[in-house]
Amino acid sequence: MGDFIGSVWWMIVSLGLLVTFHEFGHYWVARRCGVKVLRFSVGFGRPLWSRRDRHGTEFAIAAIPLGGYVKMLDEREGDVHPAEHAFAFNRKTVWQRIAIVAAGPAANLLLCMLLLWAMFVIGKQDYSATLGQVQGMAAEAGLRSGDRVLGVDGRSVGSWSEASMLLTTAAMDRHDARLDVVDEQGSARTRILPLSRLPAGFDEQRVPSLAGLGWQFMLQPALVSDVMPGSAADGLIKPGDRIVAIDGRAIASADQVSPHIQALGERGGPGMIEVEREGDRLALELTPNAAAGQDGKTDYRIGIAVGSNQAPAYDARVQYGIFGAVPAAIRETGRLATDSLGMMKRMLTGHASVKNISGPVTIARVANASAKRGTDWFLYFLALLSLSLAIINLLPIPILDGGHLLYYLIELVKGSPLSERAMAAGQYVGLAVLAGLMGLAFYNDILGLVPR
Repeated sequence: MGDFIGSVWWMIVSLGLLVTFHEFGHYWVARRCGVKVLRFSVGFGRPLWSRRDRHGTEFAIAAIPLGGYVKMLDEREGDVHPAEHAFAFNRKTVWQRIAIVAAGPAANLLLCMLLLWAMFVIGKQDYSATLGQVQGMAAEAGLRSGDRVLGVDGRSVGSWSEASMLLTTAAMDRHDARLDVVDEQGSARTRILPLSRLPAGFDEQRVPSLAGLGWQFMLQPALVSDVMPGSAADGLIKPGDRIVAIDGRAIASADQVSPHIQALGERGGPGMIEVEREGDRLALELTPNAAAGQDGKTDYRIGIAVGSNQAPAYDARVQYGIFGAVPAAIRETGRLATDSLGMMKRMLTGHASVKNISGPVTIARVANASAKRGTDWFLYFLALLSLSLAIINLLPIPILDGGHLLYYLIELVKGSPLSERAMAAGQYVGLAVLAGLMGLAFYNDILGLVPR
């Protein structure tokens, strides 16, 4: 229940901030162009609060916090007193109308850079792109545990998340990835990860693991958190013990315990399980118990729970001074924009799944998770969401800002505005496209809530 309330709260905060900034862009430029603004609303529906300024603009906060709008004086939407014709939006030059419409996405782009600047000044913490477990095609490519990925396909990476994203896009494009790595001894080398060998229809959210890569920060020590009464381990292993070896094979992380217990049970007979307890190393003889598995096979267990619910400490940090953060924020905005547009292109061409389209449920969940991780991560989330809002609004779909810009560009070319009939037809098309996208986003959101 706490996560639900937190998700709803942080979604309202996030969308409220971004929508307010977006609509303020429209409002500010409209006022500078001499257009009378009738209402500035954050949210839709019945106003919960409103006030009117000396210029006659009503500022309102409405009941449905999933958007907002700026309503301007316009002869196409109602009668306008002749004395106010000069203040109507439709009476302005095409270039002024373009500026007013483009100001919303431009405001979100500017906000993205400001948020990234603040994030870099504070310092963004993350996990380094250091490899933990390496197997499968990654091991065949010559990658080893302890290698740190410095670059993917010529692009430098500073964290595991950046490396994972670049590996995912390479897999979507069906080409092998060139990894620049440095090993634990400091020796630099290049390895080719054959991502083109991934099977068709692979899970795009699991590309690194499908390629045999496991990040070091995900490897938790094999600490015993619980022992089941009456089990094979009861009376021998205690909570707090660290398992260091099973049947003579070293254990480096919690995820290795279960497969080694299974192998010990399949071998048959007792085996030695070595643990560290209060600085001492103990060798304990155990025989795993057999149990029926869900797949019909026999599972072997000793009755312990290993691992920790605590997140590992961050081992990477990106931080700049007040002035140094400016070019860094601009570069990061450009990188995020390029990646976002690239993903949209891949979805249109079929190289990426439309499952990547998400809606308010996913936004709420990610907003809550980002807020929990700290101010730096929440700022990054807001920046990415603000940039996404700018890009989506610039799509040439009627109803969106990009659709209006398309109308005005056509007007520039033909020398006169489009007919009201043509614009009305475009609005219907835009509504249909937007409804389809929203339906797909909600479908993906609901699918993401279903346990697999």
